[in-house]
Amino acid sequence: MTGNRMRGAGRQLRRSLLRSALVCGALIISAVTVADEGRDNDPLETFNRAIFSFNDTADKWLLKPIARGYRAVTPNPVEHGVGRMFSNLGEVLSVVNDVMQGKFGQAGNDSGRFLVNSTVGLVGFFDVAQHWGMPKSDGEDFGQTFGVWGMGQGSYLVLPFLGPSTFRDAPGRALDSFLNPIGYVDHVPTRNEIYGANVLSVRAELLEAEKLITGDKYSFMRDVYLQRREYLTLDGQVEDDFGDDEYQ
Repeated sequence: MTGNRMRGAGRQLRRSLLRSALVCGALIISAVTVADEGRDNDPLETFNRAIFSFNDTADKWLLKPIARGYRAVTPNPVEHGVGRMFSNLGEVLSVVNDVMQGKFGQAGNDSGRFLVNSTVGLVGFFDVAQHWGMPKSDGEDFGQTFGVWGMGQGSYLVLPFLGPSTFRDAPGRALDSFLNPIGYVDHVPTRNEIYGANVLSVRAELLEAEKLITGDKYSFMRDVYLQRREYLTLDGQVEDDFGDDEYQ
């Protein structure tokens, strides 16, 4: 009896080890597949890593400490309200690209959000439109519009100061800037201050998200960016784990 029990325990142990080995193997294959896909989209990795290192150093010693200070001294309701104000300005860009993509229902929703929040919502500080039946969309830009029109995303590209992009998104960003209301502020010092406040607000929002970064930071950020852009371009037809908007 004792011998049979020992043999049974041995078989159970072998099966357990085999299952563990299969699970580990599947995880390794999955990780390798994701990494290979990232490399396939990143033929300029050597160049991109150099720009990424430059951006990361500038962020570490300049922007990140300022963002931490901003978050430390700014009450959460104010910080969130400022974030919503800049998000409200982005509705203008969304409306134009909604129309260019033929999303006329969404264009009406986003136009209504901009009008309501710019007036009743005090320039967007409060998201009144959300409570009036006009939910915030993920937003549209020219990079997404080019994708809807059939343009491939091209290679991954890291831009100095601006960060992750692609060969499709980079020219789209230039066009996006023409629809940014901040650019039409006549007083240059005031315009620059608003731009600076916008950058600071966005950077402060990302402080918590940094805790999600694992492994190689460059690869992680590249894969997250490409996944998010694919999700937005395909209107949610692929899975995206990084699209929550804290200040909706």
